Order: sequence, then C-alpha cells, then structure tokens
Amino acid sequence: MTEGVAARVSDSAPAGGPGPARLSTVDVFRGLTILEVVGHHASGMALRHATPGSGTHEALLVLNRTLHFAVPAFVFLSCLVLTRSLLKRFEPQRYYWRRLTRGGWPYLLWSVLYALWYVWSGQRVPESLSDPARWWTWLAYGKASYHLYFLLVALEVYLLLPLLLPLARRRPRISAALVAGIAAQLGAYFLNREILHLQFPASTALWYMLPVTLGLAVGARLDEFEDWWRRRRVVLLPLLALAYSLYLPVALAYVRGEQVTPLVYSGLSWTFTALVALTLLGVAHALQRGPRRLQTMIATLGTVSLQIYLLHPAVLQALELWRAPSGTPASLLLQVVLYALLAVLVPAALGRALLPTRLSVWLFGR
Repeated sequence: MTEGVAARVSDSAPAGGPGPARLSTVDVFRGLTILEVVGHHASGMALRHATPGSGTHEALLVLNRTLHFAVPAFVFLSCLVLTRSLLKRFEPQRYYWRRLTRGGWPYLLWSVLYALWYVWSGQRVPESLSDPARWWTWLAYGKASYHLYFLLVALEVYLLLPLLLPLARRRPRISAALVAGIAAQLGAYFLNREILHLQFPASTALWYMLPVTLGLAVGARLDEFEDWWRRRRVVLLPLLALAYSLYLPVALAYVRGEQVTPLVYSGLSWTFTALVALTLLGVAHALQRGPRRLQTMIATLGTVSLQIYLLHPAVLQALELWRAPSGTPASLLLQVVLYALLAVLVPAALGRALLPTRLSVWLFGR
C-alpha cells in the first residue's frame, strides 16, 4: 500500500549504489503487511460464521487479534519512505501535489465507490446516500468502509512529516526514538482524553505518534537499520513476546465486550504493533538472503499493495454474500483460506495489469 499509503519506491531511493536492495526490502515489507491485512479481515469474516465458544471460534479470535497491526505498520513504513525522500530533496509544491493526487484523490474516489457498493450489495439502505450527516462521517473519519480510515490517517501524516524534517536531519537514534515515541504517544492519549475528546481518535495521526516517530528515525538511518536490528533483536524479540503475552488477553477481553482499562489496552496495542513493525522490517531484510522466488513473490504483492488494500474488502464481501463459509470447522476454514487467496490474487492481478495504463492513475493515483 504505501504512497497513497507511502511514497513510490523511486522517491525513496538514495543516491548511489545501495538503492535497489533497500527498495526491494521496502516492497517485501509491503507484501508481508498486505498479506496480514487480508488475513485479518478474512479471519473477521470467518468469526461471523464460526460457532461462538467453539475451539474454532476461539482460535480465529486469537488469530484476528494477533493480526491487528497493519495500520501502525503502514504508518511506520510511510514515514520511513517519505523521510528518506524528503531528506534528499524537499520541494513543497511537488511534494504536496503528489500527496494530493496519490493520496487525497484515491481516498475521495474510493470513499464514494464504497458508499455505492454498500448500497448496491444491500449492506446499507439507499437513503444513506442522500444523508449529509452520513457523508460527513464517511469522509471526515474514513468510515465509508471499515478500512478506508487508513488513507485519511496517511493524508494527515503527509502534512505532518515536513514539520518534522528538522528532527529527521538530526538523525535521531532508533532506540531513543522508540522510547520518545512511547512518551509522545502517551502524551497524545492524555491530550485527547482531557482536552480534544475526538470522536474517532484512531482515524487521526494523533493515534500513531509512536510509529510516526519510529518511521522518522529509521528513515533517517535506513542504511544502518540492518546492523542495528542484528544487534538489538536479542532484546527486541523477547520484548515483542512479552508485549504480545500481555496484549493478547486484554485484546480478547475487549473484543468479547468485557471491561478493560482504555489506557492499558491502548498502551499494550501501541507497544505490540510498534515492535511488530520493527520486526517485520528485520524479517524483510532477512528474506533478502532467502529463496529468490519467495522474495520475488512477496515483493511483487508489495508493488500493488495499495490496489489489494482498496479492493480486497469488496472481494471478501462479494464472496461472503455469494456463499457464506459454512459446514464443519475444516470446511469453513478451507473456504475462508480460499476466499483470502482470491482477495489477494484478484486485486493483485488487476493492479498489475492496469499499472501501465491511465486507468490505474485514475483509480489508484499511480
């Protein structure tokens, strides 16, 4: 996804030799994360058809909450790629025009398309299309479809990043940025709780100060990241395991409607997702040394991650409306896996086919 979700790969290439390898790593990261997005939403679909309280339902619930890190990961990557680009050259007119055409236009277009899709597929009443209050909620908070709020967050991040360029030029240390990002995130939480009272805080960049700070630091030190990761992973991976062990029970309780402390839930979620983002980038680097075919497959998905992101909910919903997953647990899970594969491959094939055409620019901003 990134550029419109993040910058185009060509925007982030450093001058000189290491560019191609770095860019391939970015595409692998995108590919891994878009697979997580589809898996998360497919498991959510499966939960609607699994028997509550069954072992299958509980396993799907654990999988769904575990795979709940896409938006922070993509915010992290967006900041990383754009920081890399802005440190090379910042031309305000060019920068804001590209963000408008590659981020703002797809957000507006797909908000309208999904509003029409939900009515056409019978998931909303036709009267919703003539309700100004509904349109305000859809466009102001990214609610035309459940996944579009990320594009709104990305637009806000695009506006924020140039203001942070002086900090990026100081090349903050990644470890320090992790600590500072947690502090900034807590400050944003209390700012909202005590003063702002935002209706949908997760639809704003305020809720992603930790991945923004981390992405800025990693983007400023991308050439050093692989070595940093090798040194720090002996600490970060156990921290991730600890954060996950604390996050998962609270996340499961939240989904089940049980009482949870908002600060505890949010804090654990922020910590878990930030550590996952760093780990994913480390994994993407490791895959560079793995089987070439696997790397190519994942990176190819990364090149059309925005297209997959935008289209896959409609594919999943169309398949569910056509034939909802049912039957034995094995049969249900097999159908869900098949639907998830289709939700990846159909948009990916369409996105790749349209890439050289003007229609791709009109539909996806690139």
